[in-house]
Amino acid sequence: MVHPRMLERDTSVLLIIDVQEGYRGHTVEHDRMVRSVRRLLEAAKIVGVPVLATEQYPKGLGHTQPEIADGFPADCPVIEKMSMSCCAQPAFVDRLRALGRSQVVVCGIEAHACVNQTVHDLLDRGYAVHVPSDAISARFEHDLRSGWDKVIGSGAVPSTVEMACLEWVRTAEAPEFKAIHRLIK
Repeated sequence: MVHPRMLERDTSVLLIIDVQEGYRGHTVEHDRMVRSVRRLLEAAKIVGVPVLATEQYPKGLGHTQPEIADGFPADCPVIEKMSMSCCAQPAFVDRLRALGRSQVVVCGIEAHACVNQTVHDLLDRGYAVHVPSDAISARFEHDLRSGWDKVIGSGAVPSTVEMACLEWVRTAEAPEFKAIHRLIK
């Protein structure tokens, strides 16, 4: 038995929210956040965790930044949305439900808007939600802090990219450990 606040690769899904061109250079520590999201994406592929991605109003904000999109697995649909919460988009809800997973690792933009509302809706639907602090951002520091505080205060599990990666692999004896270790060092 594993503690319910620990990630399991067989029950997890990675959700990448709105890391789009329109935000490039406009969020707090943007390059760090993009590198962190990419590391999570690579780790998910290594350990077989499915990936979902969204784009908020791509006509206005552009598409997912190539540093992220180039790493999407072939079976990763990019779901367009107009709502802040991914859960208000039926295509997202259907895809997540079809995966049959109970844990969602949420990363992306913006902490106080789309990340915040999605996390709350996922929690309300009974998902265990993990949020790596180094893989979210917002245009303003106060929104990043307030978004983080609110989702964690509401029941999301605080995490980091390295923490999520190591929980997914669990042991240095796992066949994927060396690849994960190279990714996070």
